[in-house]
This record gives sequence, C-alpha cells and structure tokens, in this order.
Amino acid sequence: MMFAPAQDPLDQLMVVMAAAFDPIYGEAWTRSQVDHALLMGNCRYWLIAPDGTAPTPGGAAAGFALTRQVLDEAELLLFAIHPDHRRKGLGARLLQTVIHDQRESGIARFLLEMRAGNSAEHLYAAHGFTRIGIRPKYYRGTDGQRRDAVTFACDLT
Repeated sequence: MMFAPAQDPLDQLMVVMAAAFDPIYGEAWTRSQVDHALLMGNCRYWLIAPDGTAPTPGGAAAGFALTRQVLDEAELLLFAIHPDHRRKGLGARLLQTVIHDQRESGIARFLLEMRAGNSAEHLYAAHGFTRIGIRPKYYRGTDGQRRDAVTFACDLT
C-alpha cells in the first residue's frame, strides 16, 4: 500500500488512525477529537516513520502515540501502528520512546486502557505494564457488542 503524502503531523497521525483501527470497535478518534485534545495543553503525540525515525514533513508515518498528563501521571490515550508496518519492531521502538520521554518528564505512573482481546496486550506487558482492573462491558462497538475494558499501569519511578 502506498501512503499519500501528509501536509502536517496531524494529517500523518490521522492516516495511521484510519488504517489501524477496525471500525467495528469504534476506537478511532476523529480529527476534531485529536485536535481538541492537543489544544488542551496536557496532551502530546509522537510519530514514527516506516524506517523507525521521525517522519519528515510531507512524509509518511507508520505509527503514533497520544498521551495525556495530569500531575505525575500520564495516560496512553491512543497507540497505533499502520497494518502495513506491524511486526517490524516499530511498536516496541515507539513505546520505548514514549516511556522514556514520560520518565524524563517526571511521570511516576503511566496508565492505559484498552479493549479486552486487543492483540497489543503482549507489547504493553513486555514494556512493564500490568493489569490493574477491568470495566465489564465498558465499550460498545458499532456491531452493538459490549466489550470489557482492561486497565494497565506501569511504574516509571
């Protein structure tokens, strides 16, 4: 699959979002939702190119992460690798970068929540995230199915 050149980082992020999130789960955010989160000032994003570096302006992104920080805690709001670039180590590299940057920013605890059965659970576990809770039938997919949400935490101290 060829990537269309993106004009700005948010365009790059949205291209990955559109390809990476299965619409049946209703997990993808709209451009407006991402834009508003970033405008609040406590959210941050990271992009990774197919070669594992930062994408250039007008280039393609292979993945992204979006976090929100409150005091000394942060939450991984969104994390995705384009399907054409999965299983190449980019997710691990991006997550390592995000964790490092969070630690350097003084974050003590890093949280995330995801749909039960999400195949990325092994990636998070390999980077120190452990299950701390379950919200039964929290998510509703576009298919009407209710799915559990699983909460994870990673101690960065």
